[in-house]
Amino acid sequence: MGYIMDLRKIVGSRPLIMAGASVIILDQNNKLLLQLRTDNHCWGLTGGSLEPGESLEEAAKREMYEETGLAAKNLKLFNVFSGEEFYYKLPHGDEVYNVTATYICNDFDGELRIDHEEVVNLAFFDVDQLPSNISPPDRPVIREFINASLLK
Repeated sequence: MGYIMDLRKIVGSRPLIMAGASVIILDQNNKLLLQLRTDNHCWGLTGGSLEPGESLEEAAKREMYEETGLAAKNLKLFNVFSGEEFYYKLPHGDEVYNVTATYICNDFDGELRIDHEEVVNLAFFDVDQLPSNISPPDRPVIREFINASLLK
């Protein structure tokens, strides 16, 4: 998050439009990988902000590897999310309006590895047994994914 941190030095905690990517990671049993975040102590998707010159897919792959130890072999664009529902005030006071490209990944290599700077725990969940404390910016994304999955 070097770019965003550099901007924060200039604008403080005022709202920023933050472009980024997240990944819906599914195992062979279609269980959803969530991470327990260190910042808000909620479960959420793997993801983060875009760095200058990086594509959204590159950001998704980078964040997935950094936060989970898993390397995406294939990503499929699920949707791009933005709008009022994606406003978020972080626990330390910074405000953002997220614009997030969300990908689905069910083809990956590697072993789960926790990035203790950002992640407390990693776990796969059945979509009908998700924890109640889902990170606010991820709630509408996960809800839309579950609804889309039910329509198939």
